[in-house]
Amino acid sequence: MRIDIISIFPGMFDPVLNESMIRRAQEKGLLKVAVHDLRDYSTDKHSKVDDRPFGGGPGMVMMADPIFRAVEAVKRRARASAKGKNTKVILLCPQGRTFTQEKAKQLSRYRHLILICGHYEGVDERVRRRLADEEISIGDYVLTGGELPAMVLVDAVSRLLPGVLGDKNSLNFESFEGNLLEYAHYTRPADYRGMKVPAVLMSGDHGKIGQWRREQALARTKERRPDLLKRRRNDG
Repeated sequence: MRIDIISIFPGMFDPVLNESMIRRAQEKGLLKVAVHDLRDYSTDKHSKVDDRPFGGGPGMVMMADPIFRAVEAVKRRARASAKGKNTKVILLCPQGRTFTQEKAKQLSRYRHLILICGHYEGVDERVRRRLADEEISIGDYVLTGGELPAMVLVDAVSRLLPGVLGDKNSLNFESFEGNLLEYAHYTRPADYRGMKVPAVLMSGDHGKIGQWRREQALARTKERRPDLLKRRRNDG
């Protein structure tokens, strides 16, 4: 998979892309992430990418032209390298649909993602209507820009790519799989400051361990996210 990110603050991505799982995925050739400075696509002599909103109001709006130019340039390069057959353009902004694990799975099936990081008061509406295939938000709150949401999306999607995680089976036992939160985990020591690991986990009986974990996942989900259980029932 290739992911191209368009941002006015490209330096924000270095610590994330060069550490941990994402770095290893790139080293293995399973993932390629490129960050593009939107200002490089401005035709203004001062590399301006924003302007005042028509109709007045506070703040500035990101102009359509630099964003269109950036996305079109990235698409041309992708087609030249035969990676542009399955491309999705995503605008990261508060108005988008909420990002979920299911959406991460859907996006992991694409060969190429282009992420546009919104900023200021937002982007020119023509970007939403004519350029972006989809708008995504990571939650019902407002951030300074789309850079942090882009990092979240890259992390969530890349770990689903075949070969990125050491144990592919670990994906089957995570929170939100089957609309359940994950069960409790313990490791050594078995007794820490009087807090003991449940005996069933040390019993060696994998049938009972599996049943306990399922019960724990259901109880935790009922307590913390009853909406997931409702969705689970509706899904049949």
